[in-house]
Amino acid sequence: MRSSDFLKVVVAVVLLGSGVNCYAYSAGEVEELCKKPKIHDFSLPVYQEPEKIEVAPESDLSFSLSVWTNPDTIKLTIKDEPLEFTRESNTSIHKIRAKIPAKFTGQFARINITATAVLGCYTKEGFLIKVANSEKN
Repeated sequence: MRSSDFLKVVVAVVLLGSGVNCYAYSAGEVEELCKKPKIHDFSLPVYQEPEKIEVAPESDLSFSLSVWTNPDTIKLTIKDEPLEFTRESNTSIHKIRAKIPAKFTGQFARINITATAVLGCYTKEGFLIKVANSEKN
């Protein structure tokens, strides 16, 4: 192999190798492209010290999800059991409404919300509540 041929091969390998880096994405860049669904306005008080606020049995709960959430991927659970909900969507939010089942009266319960954005990234968030033993706190 002549030295000029060898030099051409080396230059070609260097150029091809540098071109690949121009089109590669790192994991961080992909996440920046996808906005995670955002949960807003969770209506029930979260149970925490020292307030220890309880919610009434069979309380209504509501929250909003950002519009870039894929509405078909919204999941709501309470103590790892599916929780039925309704969804109202418009051009700016998805409004979710549900009711705490009576069987959780007098118990601690974690409400988990999972949702995936249209572009694929997701959010999972949980809220601990304490359901009172009766309507009167």
